[in-house]
Amino acid sequence: MIKIEDGTIDEFTGVQLAYYKICVRKLWLFSHNISFEYEHDNVQIGRLLHRERYSREEKEVQIGRICIDFVHTSDEVVLHEVKKTRALEESHTLQMKYYLYCLTNSGLKCRGEINYPLLNKKVRVELLEEDKVKIEEALKDISMIISGGLPSAVRSKICKKCAYEDFCFSGVEI
Repeated sequence: MIKIEDGTIDEFTGVQLAYYKICVRKLWLFSHNISFEYEHDNVQIGRLLHRERYSREEKEVQIGRICIDFVHTSDEVVLHEVKKTRALEESHTLQMKYYLYCLTNSGLKCRGEINYPLLNKKVRVELLEEDKVKIEEALKDISMIISGGLPSAVRSKICKKCAYEDFCFSGVEI
């Protein structure tokens, strides 16, 4: 188990790191097991794309609390995440860097790749020293967010495609 000042790294998932960049309310809801993702059309399309486009790959490699879409090993270990669009690339990159951070701290030398099959694009991701500090700060922020109360809903351009939109703007309180 990898330790940081006030917790362990494997107490968080890569999805939580991605949601931290996307929306803290979504992060809080997801972290409290309030999820609308499984039935949402965009999520279903993503799963189908992953299953069909990468049918030969071993899916969802689980290591502790992190779940990597698939892993290639030849000359080096390459972690892969499959994403539909690059619209949330910053969150995708943070998620991948978190995976690299966890595995590198466990002694595994690896790199990451984000696959955008609909765009026929691949983005190589490497973990830099300054990324480690950013990840540790993000983990502390995430811990504070999920241990606090439900953050207020703030409408943004991504809300239209979010599985949580109806809930966030319905007026229902928790």
